Amino acid sequence: MSEHPGILILHLHAHLPYVRHPEHSSFMEEDWLFEAISETYVPLLISMDRLMNEDVPFKLSMTLSPPLCEMLDDDLLRTRYAIRLDKLVQLGEKEIERTNSDPAMNAAAKFHLQFFKEVRDYWRKVQGDLISKFRYLQNSGHLEIMTCCATHGFLPHIANDEAIRAQLRIAANNYRKHFHRSPNGIWLAECAYRQGLDELLAEEGYSYTFLDAHGILYSEPAPKNGVWGTVRSPSGITFIGRDIESSKQVWSANEGYPGDPAYREFYRDVGYDREQDYIEPFLHGGGTRHNLGYKYYRITGDVQLDEKQPYDPTQAAMTARQHAENFHFNRTQQFKHLRAHTEGIPVVLAPYDAELFGHWWFEGPNFLESFMRLVAQYSDQFVLGSGSDACDKCTEQLAKPSASSWGAGGYFSVWLNESNQWMYPHLHEGERRMIRAASCDPASPLHRRIRDQMGRELLLAQSSDWAFIATTATTVPYAVRRFREHISALLTLDEMFHSQNPDVQKLEELEDRHRIFPEIDTSAYTRRPENG
Repeated sequence: MSEHPGILILHLHAHLPYVRHPEHSSFMEEDWLFEAISETYVPLLISMDRLMNEDVPFKLSMTLSPPLCEMLDDDLLRTRYAIRLDKLVQLGEKEIERTNSDPAMNAAAKFHLQFFKEVRDYWRKVQGDLISKFRYLQNSGHLEIMTCCATHGFLPHIANDEAIRAQLRIAANNYRKHFHRSPNGIWLAECAYRQGLDELLAEEGYSYTFLDAHGILYSEPAPKNGVWGTVRSPSGITFIGRDIESSKQVWSANEGYPGDPAYREFYRDVGYDREQDYIEPFLHGGGTRHNLGYKYYRITGDVQLDEKQPYDPTQAAMTARQHAENFHFNRTQQFKHLRAHTEGIPVVLAPYDAELFGHWWFEGPNFLESFMRLVAQYSDQFVLGSGSDACDKCTEQLAKPSASSWGAGGYFSVWLNESNQWMYPHLHEGERRMIRAASCDPASPLHRRIRDQMGRELLLAQSSDWAFIATTATTVPYAVRRFREHISALLTLDEMFHSQNPDVQKLEELEDRHRIFPEIDTSAYTRRPENG
């Protein structure tokens, strides 16, 4: 048995599809980003700042996907978010007046107004530059940031190695731009892996990645330590598998902590509860109702929305601390067991979508901060670490991981089924055209710009979010429109690339609308000569 108590990798995967619409003054889907900033990213940064200021040792692992980084670094979106914050504060001031005769509702309204004011104060203090704050936390040793496939492309469904290589290389270059160092680990979109991807990861300089449990358990040969160790493929990539137990205790809305009756109810919001005329000034153009972030009811139990009981922020915060204590107790018992039954230093990977903490589970950041304080207090039980720490300290077994994902069913059907299969012939044709263009010398600097924009459009079309949305039947019209828009733009640009008189105005329009990755290098799409 090792003297090291073991490593818990608490990983938060932060990703959103690239949504930027300069052609509109206000756009509803941009709220995906704005809500995540207010409810997840800023609260997490505030918690980490507080821990640092109090000299509480901690270490988190996070993905900040390239599309998310590009949006957080976009002046247009930052300006729009600041306007949105001001409107939410104005709404809160109206809500305090409106709820004055109801003590419970008034207390919840005051709580939410204070919350949005604190978020706004922090946003102003850092001048809207969240990337710099994340970079500072990484440089201080409190955070390890992984990158992700360039646009969260589902790699097993990309037909050509050149297009996979572009997802990996463009992601690494974007990471260097934002974080001033090379990435050590990469989060494969949806944790999706098929054999052979490790060779491409190694070629692009990555060291490790994460898989779902069965990707490790079905390795050849089977790993001696199960998912509680590390596996190293013949190409040199280290794989770490998700721990099912710790994931379920937090992730599951039915069996996990987020479903507790004391926590805030996500689906009851003043954006739907109040009269249209009252909330109209705070909605996007067109008056379509949507969440505004003021939610005054708790989960209560398995009852209809109109039967929910008033939210008590104090009780909810107390419940979050109790759940943190329970989670710490469970992990302590788990590491005791692992130290007695595994070889070397045990590692437990607990990965979650970052937006679970704060956006979906409002009290999630409180839970995390309380948990990190407990880990610091009882550091002899286990420590918080990262994938790099596990690579450095844990004994690795040589093995070939199995195809897998963390989607429903554990494999690839969420991203290839009757609802989205029509997308892939277009994507694969786009890959072929991009590879063909990459093999040609541009006729002029203008043609090089055209080819670069072709790369952006293909990358954006490859986002796994569009196929996922089609499967889950959420905002399907928007996902379909975006996918078709990128494919259409790619085909138009391909014609322009092979034209002597390209449409400069059309190119500039696309460059302005889809300006992700200004540093893009499309050389990754160049087909390599066959060996021999």
